[in-house]
Amino acid sequence: MTGHGDRTGSRRAPSHRLGARWRRRRPLRTRLALTASAAVALVALGVCAAAFFVQRYEIYHQLDLNLIQSAALAGGGREQPGVVEGQCRYLASPACSQIVPADPAADPREPYLLPVSRPVREVAAGRRAPYVSNITLEGRPTRMLTTTFGHREAVQVALRADPVETSVRRTAQLLAAVGGGGVLIAAALGYWVSRTGLAPVARLTRAAERIAATRDPRHRIELPPGPVTREDEVTRLATTFNTMLGELEQSVTAQRRLVADASHELRTPLTALRTNAELLSRADRLTEAQRDRAAGALTRQIHEVTTLVNDLIELARDEEPVPLVESVRLVPLAEHAVAAARGHWPALVFTVRTAGDPVLNGVPARLSRLIANLLSNAAKFSGAGGEIEIDVGAAELTVRDHGPGISPADLPYVFDRFYRARAARALPGSGLGLAMARQIARAHGAELTAEQAPGGGALFRLSLP
Repeated sequence: MTGHGDRTGSRRAPSHRLGARWRRRRPLRTRLALTASAAVALVALGVCAAAFFVQRYEIYHQLDLNLIQSAALAGGGREQPGVVEGQCRYLASPACSQIVPADPAADPREPYLLPVSRPVREVAAGRRAPYVSNITLEGRPTRMLTTTFGHREAVQVALRADPVETSVRRTAQLLAAVGGGGVLIAAALGYWVSRTGLAPVARLTRAAERIAATRDPRHRIELPPGPVTREDEVTRLATTFNTMLGELEQSVTAQRRLVADASHELRTPLTALRTNAELLSRADRLTEAQRDRAAGALTRQIHEVTTLVNDLIELARDEEPVPLVESVRLVPLAEHAVAAARGHWPALVFTVRTAGDPVLNGVPARLSRLIANLLSNAAKFSGAGGEIEIDVGAAELTVRDHGPGISPADLPYVFDRFYRARAARALPGSGLGLAMARQIARAHGAELTAEQAPGGGALFRLSLP
């Protein structure tokens, strides 16, 4: 029996778990309405209960004051125990009163009208403080005061209390009606508060559901017309959500543009690769010179595709992991990048000038790639014997070439992905180097800009944070 009862009890979910499960299944609007309604209802009922007890105390206090006045007038100079006034059965009658001695042996022969008990004798003997009690006299509710009177005597006075009880009952009924109305008003207010307060949340939910269903981040949460001046949490949440959707839309658009541009850029080298591969598959029909040219072209095209894919992978990175960040001195980094560039372009002159040795928190490999991309871009537009100047200051790094410069029409687009100016379309490259350089700069809190250099050429300025 015991084991079976234990097993049965173990299957029962605790009450707090059932309550938590019920709350999880109810919509937030319902829970908020019930919470607000319960709070207002509790306040209304609490106020009504407090008002009832205060009113009841005042009514009985007034009756007790009448009893005290009647006790002061009781006896009319009479000092013998017994009933002094016994006509209290009517509402208009004065208070019933009687004098009770401390010693029962001194009681009169006539019976007392009001009940005499041990506490009454104790009050007469002075061993107990005066008190008020409720009794029933001739079938009527009565309020009775017992207090000291003379030497070792007590006086008892009583008044009918049914008018007082009727007043208290009517007060209770009135306050109960007010409390019931307060509960109904609380329910209406709770519903209104939940509906009004959660309206932006409902709009946010609908927008999120539309985005999840259509995968279209162009949807926005509707905000009140005019400037948003409210600073409540729900409005701020809706505004932040709209901002997040805007950023998501830009990210999706940029991603789609990147995929489209990459597909376009890869199409030409892949076509050339396939053509040369098919040509080499018939190598027995080609002369040795033709095979060498096809093999060289294939090697170059594989190198171009590999470079393009590597650039796309680098460009797709958002940020480096935090453990890779360290303090980087830009002067040694720039000198290392220039040394590598001299090996790639021995016909060019690279000049490094330093007016400071700034330190930047970042990833050395990424910052080196930034400088290398700027040097590669400058070398591309510099002829044999051209000079490329690298200046490292206290708060910036600049790279200048003496080539044709950047036309005003191309200047706003030089950092766009796959953008190639008219003068650069015949030069090698994918159009990703400068876009990658700006992305690396912004990931490190810096800003990369381009401008026309005084006297001709292009100047790229890396402003450090």
